[in-house]
Amino acid sequence: MSLLIALVAVAVVFAIVLSLVLTRFLYICQPNEVLVFSGGQRASVGRKVGYRIIKGGRALRIPLLETVDSMDLTNMPIEVAVQGAYSKGGIPVNVHGIANVKIAGEQPVLDNAIERFLGVDRARIMAIAKDTLEGNLRGVLATLTPEELNEDKIKFAQSLLAEAEDDLRKLGLELDTLKIQDVSDDVNYLDSIGRRQSAEVQKNALIAEARAKAESAVRSASNRRETELSKIEAQITTARAENARRLADAQTRSGALVAEAQGQVASQLARAEGELEVQKARIEQVKRQLAADVLEPARASKAAAEANAKGAAAMIVEQGRATASAMGQIAATWREVGPAARSVFLMQKVADLTRIVMSTVGSLKVDRLTVLGGVGGVGGGNGSGTGLPDLTGRLIAASEQIKAATGIDIAAALRARTPPATPG
Repeated sequence: MSLLIALVAVAVVFAIVLSLVLTRFLYICQPNEVLVFSGGQRASVGRKVGYRIIKGGRALRIPLLETVDSMDLTNMPIEVAVQGAYSKGGIPVNVHGIANVKIAGEQPVLDNAIERFLGVDRARIMAIAKDTLEGNLRGVLATLTPEELNEDKIKFAQSLLAEAEDDLRKLGLELDTLKIQDVSDDVNYLDSIGRRQSAEVQKNALIAEARAKAESAVRSASNRRETELSKIEAQITTARAENARRLADAQTRSGALVAEAQGQVASQLARAEGELEVQKARIEQVKRQLAADVLEPARASKAAAEANAKGAAAMIVEQGRATASAMGQIAATWREVGPAARSVFLMQKVADLTRIVMSTVGSLKVDRLTVLGGVGGVGGGNGSGTGLPDLTGRLIAASEQIKAATGIDIAAALRARTPPATPG
């Protein structure tokens, strides 16, 4: 037992020590950072370096032999601004843009960043990247005219990306995006270009407007001529059609009279045939109406009466069966009890008889029921006992008292409602 306790204690101590070691020497690397374990030599892209790199994962630091540093891989927004940089043609321009720069996440560019920026403040890295981009920006501006800078900023940004990529890779940096926001100059050269282009556009617009007006006038005159010619041709066509109509009217007038007479006869014949069809339809409608109003209700009444009769007969049969079954059970019980069955049956029916008696009184309200005279109570102090003959005498006395008070003969009512006893 003591050995088991010792083993458990050793296991607990080992677990505590292991958790402390893991907490102190286990490093978790986030996806947006790089952990650099400086120490023993490692092979990296064909050369030996004194560190190992963990990007997104976990690793254990070798105690006393390695140190751990972290490098952030998130974007660094940098404002790139150049004032008075000479463009192609000797015109000084001002350029303002936004660049997103980050430390490279893949080797061998990452090796350059580790060698140059490991342990360096992030603000210092941003300053170096800013100076590099502004120098590249001045170099690109010298190859483009102000017109090219202002008209095609996408081409300008692409040229700057190509120019700055090699320099940033040497530093271990990557340029994700570069957006040129504004291009201006202090000598109003771009404004002059804009005014010249605006004047050229206005001139071209006036010339186009004059040409459009002239073409519109020519088209209007041509349309008027075509309209007049169309009117004349329409009048000639109308006159010819009118003459042809009159001639055809004269030729077909006699035929039209004959056709009119034939049409009247055909119309009367069609009207008679139509009336015949209408009368046939009315006869069919009357037949269907009679079937719906007389035959169908009669059939429905017959079916309902048959169903009601069957239901009533079934109810009577079931009630008779139930009554016969109940009477059979009462007779069997009566035979089992013997001569005392009559008294027991009377005792069970006292409550029902009382309700029957009270229902004959009508709306009379009974506040108190007083028993007049009679024998002593059941099991009283007269020592007569509680035998069945004594109980029968009391019931008879009670019946006589009720008869004297109300005029109702309970015994006669019981005899009238009780079936005759079956012989044993």
